[in-house]
Amino acid sequence: MNLATNVSFDDTAVAFSSKSDAELYKMYLLFKSMNSNTFVKMGGGLLNLALTLHLPVKFIIKPTIFNHFCGGETIQESERAIRELAKYNIGTILDYSVEGEGTEQSFDATRDEILRTVEKARGNKNIPFSVFKVTGLVETKLLEKVQARQELSAGERAAFERGRERVNAICKRCHEADVRVFVDAEESWFQETIDNLAYEMMALYNKQKAIVYNTYQLYRHDRLDAIRQDYENAVAQGYILGVKPVRGAYMEKERKRAQEQGYPSPINPTKNASDELYDNALRFCVQHLDRIAICAGTHNENSSYLLMELMEEYGIAPNDERVYFAQLFGMSDNLSYNLAHAGYNVAKYVPYGPVEAVMPYLLRRANENTAIAGQSSREFTLIRKEMDRRKNKKR
Repeated sequence: MNLATNVSFDDTAVAFSSKSDAELYKMYLLFKSMNSNTFVKMGGGLLNLALTLHLPVKFIIKPTIFNHFCGGETIQESERAIRELAKYNIGTILDYSVEGEGTEQSFDATRDEILRTVEKARGNKNIPFSVFKVTGLVETKLLEKVQARQELSAGERAAFERGRERVNAICKRCHEADVRVFVDAEESWFQETIDNLAYEMMALYNKQKAIVYNTYQLYRHDRLDAIRQDYENAVAQGYILGVKPVRGAYMEKERKRAQEQGYPSPINPTKNASDELYDNALRFCVQHLDRIAICAGTHNENSSYLLMELMEEYGIAPNDERVYFAQLFGMSDNLSYNLAHAGYNVAKYVPYGPVEAVMPYLLRRANENTAIAGQSSREFTLIRKEMDRRKNKKR
């Protein structure tokens, strides 16, 4: 039996099974608003201005866009989302989404908060992963300088070493707690520094199983080659390569910088090229599960079907711990809930943090939903379909 062909991402009864009629209608209004490019741009600008002026808008933001895309302001507040997802066999990835102040004190505070997410995940089957951004632990300019092979002062060397120690403290705790952790991908001009830290952690902690996963942005034309090379290195050094393929999050920024500084853009020329590269990365990873563990971070239905088909082809059970699917909280429930319903390993990124501090994340989500061709419309159409199905059922 082909399990992949038995999963329909159009099955809205499963996709929205966790939502009451009132919650579904609230989603309908939210995505209807996000369907409007003008509304998102104007609304985002006004919200940012209101927060900057310390106007009392939190009471508007928290019960609407914040509650839809975030678990809460704290780990404790996120417990509701963790339990709700767990009812449908979906794991939670607690994502501390506060952008740091760039000081040593803020880097230490971020490390300590990430460690709290690890402790929350320890022994908790409902929280299979933790996650962190290296730029939350060490200054961006320093990461960039290291990648550019520029000479560091004694103070800079010490600061970089403190950053490495923060990364190590998190990965070591994850290893001790048996909690897997994602190292998030960032901009290309310091990504190599992040990659090298991730490889160093894998060599330390991925000997028996994948604990540390590096993130590969497949909208970059060189990332499949990077995965292949990293696999060879993992084999040579005797550790498991943790791979989280995503399409990417900094496309406009990357192209703009490349144009301004006169170097070739690292971004694929077309979306089709990125899709093809992403799917080829899935093929490579599944073919090499002897030394790779994969978490496919994707909202793309075709790529999700492909991964299911590859698992079927290579005789990999849906619940094999080496293969996960992941989506963002509040988005693509038609993928997450239908995959989990069919027995696949699924986890949702659940961001949390103070409303004001998480606003940059929320505005990116709103802009992405509007910018991604058809993403907001697709969500909106599925919500309407489920509302109609429920209405007809009551007749």
